[in-house]
Amino acid sequence: MEMPKAEIGVFGGSGFYSFLEKVEEYSIETPYGAPSDKVTIGEIGGRRVAFLPRHGRYHQYPSHEINYRANVYAMKCLGVTQILGPCACGSLQPHIKPGNFVVCDQFVDRTSGRKDTFYDGPIATHVSAADPYCPTLRKLAFETAKELHIPVHERGTVVVIQGPRFSTRSESKWFSSQGWEVINMTQYPEAYLARELEICYVNISLITDYDVGLEGMPEIKPVTHEEVIKVFNENNEKLKNLLFEMIPRMPTERNCICSKALEGARFG
Repeated sequence: MEMPKAEIGVFGGSGFYSFLEKVEEYSIETPYGAPSDKVTIGEIGGRRVAFLPRHGRYHQYPSHEINYRANVYAMKCLGVTQILGPCACGSLQPHIKPGNFVVCDQFVDRTSGRKDTFYDGPIATHVSAADPYCPTLRKLAFETAKELHIPVHERGTVVVIQGPRFSTRSESKWFSSQGWEVINMTQYPEAYLARELEICYVNISLITDYDVGLEGMPEIKPVTHEEVIKVFNENNEKLKNLLFEMIPRMPTERNCICSKALEGARFG
């Protein structure tokens, strides 16, 4: 069977693909095992889009058990050159409120034991992660959100924790004191693996909660799973509208840092 083709990929929650046109599902095999689910391919504004629920369509894979390498490699196999990675996140700062969107420009990795590279040898490959998110797609995401009157922050650092547990109060206080804005469980290594394959990647964080609360604000209670789902569902329509406005505007030609990530990354 001939491999289907798509130019844009979306990692996200189940349900997104129900809005795609001319939908078909495919099982993709990779050298890194099976992705989280079948890939759904359809069209938005004339662009071929591949959708993969990172947790599986039944949310059966917790963040620390997701096969990130298989997910990203599956997109590469389809010909995807740009990935949108929306996700639910907690806020670590008072000015970033539940219901806001954050277009992150940095991450801090606090995970452990995850398979986080395609380059285990025999050629040493060191891909820069100085600016881990695509600057072109970040600018487009921010400008499109502003046009849609979505409350959005142009940049932010997401600290990625191992999960599945939420943070202790001391951990959250530490993260907040560093000035980091967002907390999440899936952005690493997903974003970095895309860079290793020279795929553009943009994160859109949908803020659902204030983590365990904020120092000096006792009225804000620690996050619960139920609250995350409630706020995410309330704002899912905004996220869908943003993605559907962005996708037709995404560039067909690339000259960003992502497309040249392997230049100078290897010795010899």
